[in-house]
Amino acid sequence: MRVRKAVILAAGFGTRFLPETKSVPKEMIPLIDRPVIQYVVEEAVAAGLTEIVIVTALNKAAIEDYFDKDEQLETLLAKKGDEKRLADVRRLSEMADIVFVRQKGRAGNGHAVLAARSVVGSEPFAIFFPDDVIIHDTPAIGQLISVFQRSGSTVLAVQEVPPQEVVQYGVIEPETVEPRLHKIRRIIEKPSIEEAPSNLATVGRFVVTPRLIDALAQTPPGRAGEVWLMDAFDSLAQEETVYGYQYEGERFDCGQPLGVLKASLRLAAGRPDLGPPLLEYSRSLTAEAP
Repeated sequence: MRVRKAVILAAGFGTRFLPETKSVPKEMIPLIDRPVIQYVVEEAVAAGLTEIVIVTALNKAAIEDYFDKDEQLETLLAKKGDEKRLADVRRLSEMADIVFVRQKGRAGNGHAVLAARSVVGSEPFAIFFPDDVIIHDTPAIGQLISVFQRSGSTVLAVQEVPPQEVVQYGVIEPETVEPRLHKIRRIIEKPSIEEAPSNLATVGRFVVTPRLIDALAQTPPGRAGEVWLMDAFDSLAQEETVYGYQYEGERFDCGQPLGVLKASLRLAAGRPDLGPPLLEYSRSLTAEAP
């Protein structure tokens, strides 16, 4: 079954970036000259997804404005003959069919997915956490889609993390099927180090069957009285096959300031206009260090 739709969860508060996120959505924090969320949308498009649902909440209108068409700006750039920036601006509204839905109440990431149920319908779909920016020649979500097309089963992106970091993630109990691919026996959300069944943690890329919507609708509120995706995935794994796939790529957690700094440096280093002067500047910093 073809996967056409993506759901990007962009309703979070972004408290780690306060006070900036008091007025600026965390998804609009820039990585060089593009906001974080654009990298996620571009990943979805590169993997062949054509319909993108962005779940937002109160004070997130800047995201909608960003992907809208701006006739005045385009006219200005055309008059100036700035063809490159004109193409970049036009592409934002043309790269995919993007619709926005509101999560009312911010009652957990599972609740956010349910807000998109009328748009995704009865099709399989991809889910993105925009905090995770993953760099690889083959889009991470595209790798998961390939597994989904072979198996017809829900697939979660997983990666190995240091044992002391399992407390920050949903952690799977794996049954290895083939290199990089694991059948998931269960998932524990943010376990203690002693409780963790492995060091394979889920990250923000998932390709799911429509059955997830039913599982979410039946999932009772958990931690903090909210509905969590990991609880629904764990329930789903008891009823049908759910896989974890160790994707290839370099992941940056852009939900925290250090992750944004690292991602910005990594992306800048790969650009011919920025890489060489950035390297020269970093060398000067090293030389000046005591």
